[in-house]
Amino acid sequence: MGQQWRGSGDDVSAEGEFLLQPISTFAPPLSGSVVASQRWSDLTFVHWRVEPERVAPLLPAGIRPDIHAGSSWIGLIPFRLDKATLWGSPAIAHFGDFVEINVRLYGVDDHGRRGVVFVSLEASRVVAVLAARAAFSLPYHWARTTLVREGDAIVYESSRLLSRDISSRVVARPTMVPVQDDPTAAFLTARWGLFARRAGRTILLPNSHEPWPLVHATLVSIDDTLLARAGFPELAARTPDSVLYSSGVTTRFGRAQ
Repeated sequence: MGQQWRGSGDDVSAEGEFLLQPISTFAPPLSGSVVASQRWSDLTFVHWRVEPERVAPLLPAGIRPDIHAGSSWIGLIPFRLDKATLWGSPAIAHFGDFVEINVRLYGVDDHGRRGVVFVSLEASRVVAVLAARAAFSLPYHWARTTLVREGDAIVYESSRLLSRDISSRVVARPTMVPVQDDPTAAFLTARWGLFARRAGRTILLPNSHEPWPLVHATLVSIDDTLLARAGFPELAARTPDSVLYSSGVTTRFGRAQ
């Protein structure tokens, strides 16, 4: 019999050694000083259910799949990042303003802390790409990325500059229907940290922001190879299990733990 995975409704891991951090749309307070901040705008959250066994090998050491409704989940999230600051600096012009498309997973550590794990992140500012790789070993890639509005739809595009066959085009249409009391939406968006490997150990980089203003959205079309590159070639052709949109939030980051 294979590995048994527990999910967001369970208080303990399969081995029973920890309490899982509760899922809350309100961020816990950051401890210590704020090291950076960013504005995230025009986000579309596109998610599919996947088997935990497929996700587990992609997670850093000490992180296991976080489960909701019997599944692990993989997200394709395009958005605009701007108004980036470091250590209380003014907003960083140009280099701190770009469109990003990331592929992400969800994990939990041995202390029960929940977080995001990035498989890949596409961004158009090479300085930001190199800085994120150097500081936190995040898998950023230099790409040509754009966000344009076509009527009531948003078109996000990315083409990796050193590998043009790795690209994404997502067309989404936000609705006027707010998300209310939706445990799946909370599981996928209320994430207060990211896991990464740095200097041979897995760290948690905590973040905090106001609750997401979320509405339901429709995926109009998708032409994507980022998901296939991550090891999930069938997903872009499959109807997503959740599509959400947010006008955005301002996010603050604390010291790595």
